[in-house]
Amino acid sequence: MTVRVQTADFQLQDEIDAMSQTGDNVGALVTFTGLVRQDETGKLTALELEHYPGMSEQALAGLEQDARNRWSLQEICIIHRYGVLNLGEQIMMVAVSSAHRSNAFEAAEFLMDHLKHGAPFWKKEHHDTGASWVSQSSVDVQRLQRWG
Repeated sequence: MTVRVQTADFQLQDEIDAMSQTGDNVGALVTFTGLVRQDETGKLTALELEHYPGMSEQALAGLEQDARNRWSLQEICIIHRYGVLNLGEQIMMVAVSSAHRSNAFEAAEFLMDHLKHGAPFWKKEHHDTGASWVSQSSVDVQRLQRWG
């Protein structure tokens, strides 16, 4: 298991390489990388993420354990960045390995839905005219509800 909350960028390929060498029973490795994208107004200049140290890592470790309780998994890697991030920068990644692809895909989607809605990170959008906090979307709430 890897859970990291950090300001530094990460190298996706390095994380994949590390997970690929964990044993002969890895048949699937699913990854998702979130990037800072332009907002609907087209005026976003940066995204700022804040968190409570200790609380964030504990919450992510709890999500990792929840995924392990639901699916047969080999390795899980969750990396989430904080601080001010510019357009195109990596925000976070989830990688899940398993003997079978369905477990890896479902667990990765479960983790993503929970990270998007339930993880203790707060986002502030920066524009030329100022900054504003981002509220949860109804779509994100609906996606999370399907996991029970």
